[in-house]
Amino acid sequence: MSNTILALCISKCESHLVMSKEFRYETDTMGQVRVSASAYWGAQTERSRNNFKIGSPASMPKELIYGFAFLKKAAAHANHELGVLTEEKKNLISRVCDEILTGLHDDQFPLVIWQTGSGTQSNMNTNEVIANRGHVLNGGKLDDAEKVLHPNDDVNKSQSSNDTFPTGMHIAAYKMLVETTIPGVEQLKDTLKAKSDEFMQVVKIGRTHLMDATPLTLGQEFSGYVSQLEHGLKALRHTLPHLSELALGGTAVGTGINTPPGYSDLVASKIAKFTGLPFVSAENKFEALAAHDAMIESHGALKQLAVSLNKIANDVRLLASGPRSGIGEIVIPANEPGSSIMPGKVNPTQCEALTMICSQVVGNDVALTVGGLQGHYELNVFKPLMAANFLQSARLLGDGCISFEENCVNGIEPNYANLKKNLENSLMLVTALNPKIGYEKAAKIAKAAHLNGTTLREESVNLGFLTVEEFDLWVKPEEMCGGID
Repeated sequence: MSNTILALCISKCESHLVMSKEFRYETDTMGQVRVSASAYWGAQTERSRNNFKIGSPASMPKELIYGFAFLKKAAAHANHELGVLTEEKKNLISRVCDEILTGLHDDQFPLVIWQTGSGTQSNMNTNEVIANRGHVLNGGKLDDAEKVLHPNDDVNKSQSSNDTFPTGMHIAAYKMLVETTIPGVEQLKDTLKAKSDEFMQVVKIGRTHLMDATPLTLGQEFSGYVSQLEHGLKALRHTLPHLSELALGGTAVGTGINTPPGYSDLVASKIAKFTGLPFVSAENKFEALAAHDAMIESHGALKQLAVSLNKIANDVRLLASGPRSGIGEIVIPANEPGSSIMPGKVNPTQCEALTMICSQVVGNDVALTVGGLQGHYELNVFKPLMAANFLQSARLLGDGCISFEENCVNGIEPNYANLKKNLENSLMLVTALNPKIGYEKAAKIAKAAHLNGTTLREESVNLGFLTVEEFDLWVKPEEMCGGID
């Protein structure tokens, strides 16, 4: 054999050795699949990676994966207490779930949202990672033919993808609402309340139809924003009891097949213990698997908040508009340059960000609604879509409110000069004269002032309807605002 041929043979052998180190083979009911040697996932996860190359890799929300970790740990504990899982296996599963919840294995969940509508592949992804990682923690190797944990028989015991995925959805959604969304909205609401109190005596012109109307105070205007958010929070909190109901224990179609007696309530109590949140077993597992009305209900409240926040953010940027050639009745913080060509320009960027968020949430609500319509017989098969859109909305609203509060609302100040100018220029102060001289005479005063470019006071005297003293006595903007104590 020539040296060249020998070198080629050696090279091919070395390449084969490298390949054998880079990959291992995992088996499922459909046969063998080649998997990265270092990956904790197995055959079913790898098949999904290859079959659904849609959008960004690993797009399944991590919050949902953590929801799975909570429920897999709870299931292991419940199964052990009910005598169908050994203590050794329970402990291994728990250890891995705790690791997942710290973010240690975030890179082991490569699947996309756009997979099976039941989320089966993500359920199996979790099962395989837990089983393989548990085996390694027990002293084994990933390429061992026999492993101490089986993804289906042990990690998925007393479960089905059909009840685990909606359970993970509810855990992730509930946690996001109480840990991110509600605190963010509360922070913004509290600051708006403080601003409302601070500005309660600051009189300004009102506007209806975007046109001048009778006066109110800046504080009264802000109080409306506070009330909007209070109602939105009330609506959102009202949905939490339904969202706290968990499908786990229903298994394939809601009957609870292959679960030990008492499992549903016990596993729900374990999830409540591990999360610190008031989760309970769903009253009706058929509803919990086949319909996701709880997600629709909660996201409806998120849409309500989005509508409110859009109104608030738009009002703020309109009140701040100009600032010299617009309304300019409030001053908002200047956070960054607003133009690459116009020096000194500052834009209401926080308002723009928040209104974009609101648009996204409204769009997400449409997607969730369509998803909720797809409950056919015993299973809704739009679960990943609904979960992903819900979690995006909940996070964006919470984060957006904090950003808006910290970088905009907290620094809002009245522009007293413009407030006074706009108030005095408005013809709608004439409304105060209706009880004194009647609507028709008051209208003549307003029209004359508009036509001649004069003031209401001047035209009241010119038309012979009032004296200067009478006008000043009866037209007092601060007394037109109702109770402002």
